Amino acid sequence: MRLPAAVSCVRTCLSRQSKQSARTFSTLNEEGIQIQSNGSTQTVVLNRPKALNALNLPMVHQLTPLYLGWQKTDDVAIIMKGNGGKAFCAGGDVVQVRKSSVEEKKPLEEVCSFFRDEYKLNHLIATSTTPQISLLNGITMGGGVGLSVHGRYRVATDNTMFAMPETAIGLFPDVGGSHFLPKLPGSMGMYLALTGDRLKGADVYKAGVATHFVSADKMEQLHTTLSEVKSSDEIEGVLEHYCTTDTPEAKFGPHLDSINDCFSRDSVQEILQSLSEHGSDWAQKHVKTMKRVSPFSLLVTHRMLRESINKNMDITDCLRMEYRIVNRFMSDGEFFEGVRALLIDKDQSPKWQHTSLEDVPDDRVKKCFAPLDVATEGPEWEPIQV
Repeated sequence: MRLPAAVSCVRTCLSRQSKQSARTFSTLNEEGIQIQSNGSTQTVVLNRPKALNALNLPMVHQLTPLYLGWQKTDDVAIIMKGNGGKAFCAGGDVVQVRKSSVEEKKPLEEVCSFFRDEYKLNHLIATSTTPQISLLNGITMGGGVGLSVHGRYRVATDNTMFAMPETAIGLFPDVGGSHFLPKLPGSMGMYLALTGDRLKGADVYKAGVATHFVSADKMEQLHTTLSEVKSSDEIEGVLEHYCTTDTPEAKFGPHLDSINDCFSRDSVQEILQSLSEHGSDWAQKHVKTMKRVSPFSLLVTHRMLRESINKNMDITDCLRMEYRIVNRFMSDGEFFEGVRALLIDKDQSPKWQHTSLEDVPDDRVKKCFAPLDVATEGPEWEPIQV
């Protein structure tokens, strides 16, 4: 009797494991990053568990040459996971970025170096010839989204918590968010970008963020089996074998029509009006959220996603646009106030420059999308040429 392809693939991988008296890994230990090489697979372990594996510049600089090297090998898979059990990666180290500008008074181009180099890594992952499988077991936000969503496979578990809450700290969903979010079904991307709402467990898969959902208690076995694949063709069979599709209705399910309706509007003001007229507790919750976060961030985020859609931008165009925007945010000060209020002093009371959408000057938003002034802002962002 012929076995189904997925089962046959898994049995082949497990057979390989049983024939080995001990699995041998060559391991590179660096602060924040651990690399496990097993034959033709590479496992990237984000290894700052006390900081919920938050991404910092040294980690970016450790990973970039590795990804460049893997582009030139015959490796069949890159697996990325977080250490500690609580988080895949809870975001970028934005507190350090603020410190570089506000306390250390570094020049703008140096302050932006974190984003410039992070975006280069995001681009390498997005264009990698070797498929990446991201095991999103735990908190996945901000910079962690950029490390994972551009890869070919994203595996959510019961423990996954996904969010892009950048508007709450006076920023915008960057790390390629302008490329990834519009690709989600309906208006889901705009909804997640403007509200920062959290998706948990199987909802991450049902929203289209993850490509697969696997029970958390099977994740170690999944990783072990994936590390044994000898061909990229085996990956989908392994994921299919461990994947669970029989999950309860998504928590956002009853509101999906409202999400697609309200968040498809042509402006943030119209989105808020539509939510206000909706009348439900669900809608009023998001009205309160959007009135609490930075009005400037909301306007820029909405325009950014629309620009990406209307101009059919590829990942390179999107990251170049985002780098222009982040330059203006780093010189504007809104972001630094948000980080202070939510992550440093934690008074939860940011003093935004403008308290309403109507008060934000159009020129302030438009400037974010203009080409950089090389003399004062440094060169435009460009990807690493492989």
